[in-house]
Amino acid sequence: MKIRIIRYLVFFFLLTVSMEAYSQSNKWRDIHKVKKKETLYSIAHEYSITIEELTNANPEMKVPGYQLKKGDVVFIPFSSRAPQTSSPAKTVATQQNAARTDVRNREIRLGVLLPLHDINGDGRRMTEYYRGVLMACDSLRCEGLSIRVDAFNASEQCNINTLLANPQLAQCDVIFGPLYSAQMPAVSAFARQHDIKLFIPFSINAPQIKDNPGIYQVYQTPSEIEASIAARYMRQFKDYHTVLIDCNDSASTKGSFTSLLRSQLKSAGRSISITSTKSSEENFAKAFSKKMPNVVILNTERSPQLNVVFAKLNGLANNAPDLRITLFGYTEWMMYTRYNLDNYYRFNVYIPATFYTNPLSSATRRFEQKYRWNFHEDMLAALPRFAITGFDHTYFFLKGLHEYGTGFNGAIGSIGYTPIQTPLGFERIGSNGGWQNKRILMVNYAPSKQIRVIY
Repeated sequence: MKIRIIRYLVFFFLLTVSMEAYSQSNKWRDIHKVKKKETLYSIAHEYSITIEELTNANPEMKVPGYQLKKGDVVFIPFSSRAPQTSSPAKTVATQQNAARTDVRNREIRLGVLLPLHDINGDGRRMTEYYRGVLMACDSLRCEGLSIRVDAFNASEQCNINTLLANPQLAQCDVIFGPLYSAQMPAVSAFARQHDIKLFIPFSINAPQIKDNPGIYQVYQTPSEIEASIAARYMRQFKDYHTVLIDCNDSASTKGSFTSLLRSQLKSAGRSISITSTKSSEENFAKAFSKKMPNVVILNTERSPQLNVVFAKLNGLANNAPDLRITLFGYTEWMMYTRYNLDNYYRFNVYIPATFYTNPLSSATRRFEQKYRWNFHEDMLAALPRFAITGFDHTYFFLKGLHEYGTGFNGAIGSIGYTPIQTPLGFERIGSNGGWQNKRILMVNYAPSKQIRVIY
């Protein structure tokens, strides 16, 4: 009890001294006592200042491992932004001049047009993504970048034109969004009219990319991804014998991929055989080459059928230990890692994907810890991890704008940044179109019990 009283007296003394210094020097705009669940972002937002201004006024926040706690005393500085007292005509002229200033020498203005609510899964996922955006902005501010973020709740039912009428959006350098394809025509036209780059983080239906050079689309359509993966397979496994296994799964979504790959293998004259999970052990074994390394492909992504194939492969490997067997899988298999890791290692599994989160890496663990510090909860149990996606997207693109200006095209290797989860590398669509991310990675569960990520 005495200790609690002493702590209270010390706190009261420090607060009194702080208020005295404040009243005498007028250095601080206010002094804030931290409440439960408050974050650096929420405090900065409450006082209309940037997180950079807040941390500069409170240097202890920059110490590694700093954690904001209930009851902490925080100095609130005056905002460095110039007061808005000029006439409307002068304000418009000032904004136009700022728009013409090289973005490398000024504040980067980011607009976010995503469903930011707690009504359904879309809103919760995009809210988490937006939190990752804010965390990336904090990291970039620590590197000296000045960033302003204006976020809008672009729900599925909203009138997107009403949101676009907000004058803050017209001053943005880049807009992240929208999520819904139905909003794409209006947002694309708006971005083109105001010479704003449009970064599309999730939507795959954006035909405007064909003639809008300011669009950057992260995800390809399923058919485009299948074509990219098939091309990667043909390069990486050119000296292998391919074994296609029919898993008799009427609910499979992978028939189009295996048909495409089978056609390409035949056209290239590659060694290939087809078998089934219903085949006898003898006939199943005949599909495998004893002279060449074998790579096995299933025509389904689903877990029950994968378990059946593992049972047959284990039996085959026990009877014929000299066979060289590799298994080529699907992104969905990442969800089954916990239950199948030993089999993944034994059969040298390769999983193609547009993302990969290593839960054991120091970068992932550090991000998870910072997320808890900032938002007092864990990320959603989903793949991809949406907050990490938002962080990777924002860090990559805003760092690119800062280094290259409006000429940044997002090409592979243009930014010296190792993504935590989402590799990015954009290529132009046609001669006058926008840019699309073409990065496909391979996650390899090697027999040495190491997980390799191959870009």
